Amino acid sequence: VQLQASGGGLVQAGGSLRLSCAASARTFSAYAMGWFRQAPGKEREFVASITWSGGIKNYRDSVKGRFTISRDSAKSTVYLQMNSLKPEDTAVYYCAARRSVEYDSWGQGTQVTVSS
Repeated sequence: VQLQASGGGLVQAGGSLRLSCAASARTFSAYAMGWFRQAPGKEREFVASITWSGGIKNYRDSVKGRFTISRDSAKSTVYLQMNSLKPEDTAVYYCAARRSVEYDSWGQGTQVTVSS
C-alpha cells in the first residue's frame, strides 16, 4: 500500500494541527495504521496506532489526552489530531500500515514544528 502524509506545518506552542495519511489500497480497511515521529538526532518513535476496525487505539504516554488518531475507511485515510502542541512534539511525522505484526508500508513524512 502507498501512503501519502500531509498536514504538517509551523505552529505555536498550545496550537493544533491535523495530519492526514491517504492510502492507495482498496483494501485499506484490512490494515492497522500507525503514526511515528523522528526528531533531529533521535530515533524514530511510536506515537499512536489504530486497529483495522478502529476499535482499539494506542498512544505513547507523552501524547495521551492531546492527540487523537482516527480513520475514515470511505476515504482510505487515517488522521492524527494534535492539540496542545509542545515544542518537544517537533519532528517529522510518518504514517505506516501493517497487516501482520510489523509495519511494512511507510509514508514520506510531514514536518511538524512547534515554536515556543
